[in-house]
Amino acid sequence: MQKTYAVALQPLSLGALAVLAAAVLTACGGGDGGDLNTKPGYLGAVRQQAYDGGSDDLLTAGLGKGGLAAATAPGFASALQPTAAELRRLAIYTNYRAMLDMTAAGGYGSLYGPNVDAQGRVTASEGKIAGTEYIAFSDDGTGRKNVTLMVQVPASFDPKKACIITATASGSRGVYGAITTGEWGLKRGCAVAYSDKGTGAAPHDLMNDTVPLIDGTRSTAAAAGKQAAFNAGLTAGELATFNTATPNRFAFKHAHSGQNAEKDWGRTTLQAVEFAYYVLNERYGDHNILGERLRTIRPSNTIVIASSISNGGGAAIAAAEQDTQGLINGVAVSEPAVELPASPGVTVQRGGTALPVVGKTLVDFTTYANLYQPCASLAASVSGSPYAAAFAAGFASAALPIAPNRCAALKNAGLLSATATAAQAEEALQKLRDYGWEPESSELHASLAAFEVAPAVSVTFASSLSRASVKDNLCGYSYASATAAGAVTPLVPEALASMFSTGNGVPPSSGVQLINNNGKFGAARDFLSISTNSGVADWNTPGALCLRNLVTGSDGAARALQAGVDETRRNGNLHGKPAIIVHGRADALLPVNHTTRPYVALNRKVEGAASRLSYVEVTNAQHFDSFIGLPTVLPGYDTRYIPLHVYLNRALDAMYDNLANGKALPPSQVVRTVPRGGNPGQAPAIQPANLPLIASMPAAADMIEVSAGAIRVPD
Repeated sequence: MQKTYAVALQPLSLGALAVLAAAVLTACGGGDGGDLNTKPGYLGAVRQQAYDGGSDDLLTAGLGKGGLAAATAPGFASALQPTAAELRRLAIYTNYRAMLDMTAAGGYGSLYGPNVDAQGRVTASEGKIAGTEYIAFSDDGTGRKNVTLMVQVPASFDPKKACIITATASGSRGVYGAITTGEWGLKRGCAVAYSDKGTGAAPHDLMNDTVPLIDGTRSTAAAAGKQAAFNAGLTAGELATFNTATPNRFAFKHAHSGQNAEKDWGRTTLQAVEFAYYVLNERYGDHNILGERLRTIRPSNTIVIASSISNGGGAAIAAAEQDTQGLINGVAVSEPAVELPASPGVTVQRGGTALPVVGKTLVDFTTYANLYQPCASLAASVSGSPYAAAFAAGFASAALPIAPNRCAALKNAGLLSATATAAQAEEALQKLRDYGWEPESSELHASLAAFEVAPAVSVTFASSLSRASVKDNLCGYSYASATAAGAVTPLVPEALASMFSTGNGVPPSSGVQLINNNGKFGAARDFLSISTNSGVADWNTPGALCLRNLVTGSDGAARALQAGVDETRRNGNLHGKPAIIVHGRADALLPVNHTTRPYVALNRKVEGAASRLSYVEVTNAQHFDSFIGLPTVLPGYDTRYIPLHVYLNRALDAMYDNLANGKALPPSQVVRTVPRGGNPGQAPAIQPANLPLIASMPAAADMIEVSAGAIRVPD
């Protein structure tokens, strides 16, 4: 006789139902697609804003191709209280123009720009791109890190052909600092993952104790609390003491966060990718039976390319090295800043000549340039280079012989041997060449010296790597506004209100100057200050020597910086990921002999036959495409140099084709471009013939030879 049993069914809890749903999906082949989409723990509150592609958009902030090219920047209804939307618009305008030559003759609107589509076709469109922008802080709960992450998802994003590109900020810029890299992804329908990597343009105003927020608007430090994009972290007593001793100063995040942000550039770039996956699955992920979003867009069905330029390019390489989750499929970067191991064990040859000094870190070669570049810019052998005549007139006149005084100060310090200024200048130029700068870089020193590039970068990186507080005034440097005569003065409030949008995060910028606190007659603008030992304005040689000693010395301050540098060194292991690097041979800010060339050799040494890294070295290309577009300010850039940005776009095209279609990457090679020529400031319009393609089968004379620990680049 059969027995019948009655079973009482108990209702399952929601948690149990979720577990059951995930188990069912996994059993049905859901795999990692059955995971719930959860927000990463390091993310704070996520803001989002949709843009219609008309009045406002992801790429141009509603300005379109024409508005980005306009000489007049977009303004504010109230100069002292700009809105977040107004600040965003101006930030996109400023950062876009800071990266590119915006002249039609230089290629804007024909070779690149919002109106040039993903296939390179010139359209009549203004290039506005509809979509949604998400922004949040990455933090550990303290409010001290607050790295800004942003994801732009174009309306054209197709979850069935999911792709993500990273666009980590270049230089020391804010989160929109790589918008021109993001442009490539937006046109392809890819989500773009941005990170400001712990830098940013807006400072802590120490005198008034105001700080920037994530959207660029400003607040008192007390009201902002942990929501400040950056707070220098001084106690009330420290702040009062600092302001009494050094009033009207500013602290900037890259220099003064105390975090040594560079050590985390790879990690925060990976976090930007994770943020992108989170927002994409919140929008497009499948639902489980409870209606919860699942992680259905994931590394196994998404193409992810790590990209950007300069420091952002270095961050992309660091991210690829540190990628343990398989988040990144490939790398395509331009002119990356990469820190090599202390003893990389690599050799670099150009033609048949081995180069004796290679693979130095950024703070090493920039502090070296900071010493010698002002003197070298007077060399008669480069007197015809861009801005050389203006440099001599402005910095070597009888009334203000700052550059000759620097030459003499170097002689007095035992760093030059010649006695006459002309011979000292040639000797300084040769020292730069001997320390790794290519001969093609020599014509760039005068303009970079005039724009104070080396001292700006040296002070920022030395402070950051040393984890120096703003109150330390490392080597006597600080940041403040200055009068025409060089005296410290309060900054006009309008300049501070807009600095999130207009600044580059590494003064001199937007009215904030580099200040020498240790001048003989008190604090003054750095290059105008009077040195205590010489009694003349010699471009603050004592400060430059102090910065250099941090790199080469052995005292406590030097050890602090050197320990910070060691935290930023890369290992060369890209884990077999396909990668392509483009770099301009003439780059005088990030010389190829200290960055890309030795890194390529190191990668082959580490990965051997598994290496899939291609290197494209571009002749007649340098670091600042935007300088080419300043023919009245820097005549001669237009006749000599081509836009490297075109080759980044081509590298991204090649990488996408490799990942999506299996097409082989081009081999390592020199691309020999053709300068526009003509009269300085009036170069003829650039043509496709000026910019040869990256060859799939380069001529033998153009092939770059790479072996384990060695690279040979043809002349």
